[in-house]
Amino acid sequence: MILKQYYLGCLSHGSYLIGDETTGQAIVVDPRRDIAEYLTDAAANNLTITGVINTHFHADFVAGHLELAAATGAWIGYGRLAETEYQIRTYSHGEKVSLGEVELEILETPGHTWESISILVREHAGDTTPEAVLTGDALFIGDVGRPDLAAAVGADPDELARALY
Repeated sequence: MILKQYYLGCLSHGSYLIGDETTGQAIVVDPRRDIAEYLTDAAANNLTITGVINTHFHADFVAGHLELAAATGAWIGYGRLAETEYQIRTYSHGEKVSLGEVELEILETPGHTWESISILVREHAGDTTPEAVLTGDALFIGDVGRPDLAAAVGADPDELARALY
């Protein structure tokens, strides 16, 4: 399994390339607008990016999911409550995405936004202990995501805070 983090300190933003070395399939989670690094690293590891997952709608940076999908032909995925003007796959709690040996499991984790998801990453399908959990902005080390940002689009911060709790 390839699990590479890309971190931009100026935005406190993490994105991830997850690849299955047996099948060559890869997913990028929460990509930033500049997609060159993902493409370079995928090629260097003989991976084909087949999917892009956003853990939620990002209000604090411009995401690169549309650019990455256009460059690779990858599908775009979100949590089941996401509504977009472009074609997406939506995922519900407990659904799994297989890259071959590597398996991703979707956890619905609303609170930062209603459509927020987290992703359990397992090196082998059926492993009881995941290698990682990618929480988007729902959970941080020692903190949680802000429930008030979605108020700009009509979400109630008190309801989001309760859901986050």
